Amino acid sequence: MKKPLIVIAGATATGKSALAVNIAKIIGGEIISADSMQVYKYMDVGTAKIQEDEMDGIKHHLINVLNPDESCDALTFKNMALKAMDEIYAASHIPIIAGGTGFYIQAVTRDIDFTEEDENNKRAEITEFYEKNGEDALFERLKNIDFESSLIIPKQNVKRVIRAIEFYEVHGKKISEHNKEQSEKETPYNLAYFVLNRDRNLLYEKIDKRVDIMIKDGLLDEVKDLISRFPYNSQSGLYNAIGYKEIIDYLNGDYDFERAVELIKQNSRHYAKRQVTFFKRERYAEFMDIDKLSSKEVTDHILQVLKDKEIIGI
Repeated sequence: MKKPLIVIAGATATGKSALAVNIAKIIGGEIISADSMQVYKYMDVGTAKIQEDEMDGIKHHLINVLNPDESCDALTFKNMALKAMDEIYAASHIPIIAGGTGFYIQAVTRDIDFTEEDENNKRAEITEFYEKNGEDALFERLKNIDFESSLIIPKQNVKRVIRAIEFYEVHGKKISEHNKEQSEKETPYNLAYFVLNRDRNLLYEKIDKRVDIMIKDGLLDEVKDLISRFPYNSQSGLYNAIGYKEIIDYLNGDYDFERAVELIKQNSRHYAKRQVTFFKRERYAEFMDIDKLSSKEVTDHILQVLKDKEIIGI
């Protein structure tokens, strides 16, 4: 008998967290955050991190578990998520993965096999190449060996770009091909997978407003504090996160503050577009148009699907 697993996913600023809390309260669930940045401690303003009062008494996992100078990838997330799921099942609760990092979610729902890397100096060599030649040259290197990955991985996410190049250098195979093969695996869970979707213009407007709130709430001071405590590391979460990277570049004199804010908005919108593209390829996912449904209709539909799949009782 397959164990139950619920996923509530979608682009940034679609209301995933609030919906997941509501569903968890109704069915006796616990939430596993699938947000690649909320996993980090101290990075609160720039990640719009869910606060204690918003959790409404529901236990949340994988929030504030790594330091900003540490690296998190899909394998790290999968291992932490599986451990959390074991604890949730042991408590006779249902795990709800909620977030927008599609590949992290897929790592769990498809039980993706991550080929262990051989001992090599490839990552060091690629990192050195980046530090000497910059972001654009690094991304061009990825494009030349794996164009498909360059359409999915943002240029600003140096850590993921390096990882994709490293995979090719070590295995002689594109990471996009490997990921496609893994994504076609059947899920080992009794899976109910929902993606919240909304009109792109409305989504972009909400993203822009969220960035304005982050600036008002002190993103600049948060970044100043973090870079004073955690030195530069090209693989760390802090120096790869949208919202942080742009402010860091501003502090380094690359452009003025107004340009930094505009780049945060622009890069956040581009990220949201990539999120939607990723989820549209997820064959287990059901898209829900939240612009045309009330919150009650969304909740009622999800509960009905959970009943139909016998994840919860009638």
